[in-house]
Amino acid sequence: MVKSVVTPKDVEHIAKLAKIPVSPTEKRSFATAFEETLGVVNQLRQLDVTQTPTTHQVTGLENVWRDDEVDETKMFSQQQALANGTKVHDGYFMVPRILEEKDV
Repeated sequence: MVKSVVTPKDVEHIAKLAKIPVSPTEKRSFATAFEETLGVVNQLRQLDVTQTPTTHQVTGLENVWRDDEVDETKMFSQQQALANGTKVHDGYFMVPRILEEKDV
């Protein structure tokens, strides 16, 4: 019999790190699933890919993003931006405090 690489105890440890509760049944099930996944990965590692070109992108699409340019015709001046602010001070919006200091 081949010794299991991933045990339910390993699953419990991973779940604890991720702060995910798992039942004993799930621990066994996940251990088996991880084991199967690692088996597939091991099979892939055995393939000879020395003649296979490196692939970074498979769709053939190219970057469709535009250059990041400032269009000043679509900008508010600071005065325009602050015009409808309910509380403004020295060129800034004033908002209620949302963080509280607590002794740690």
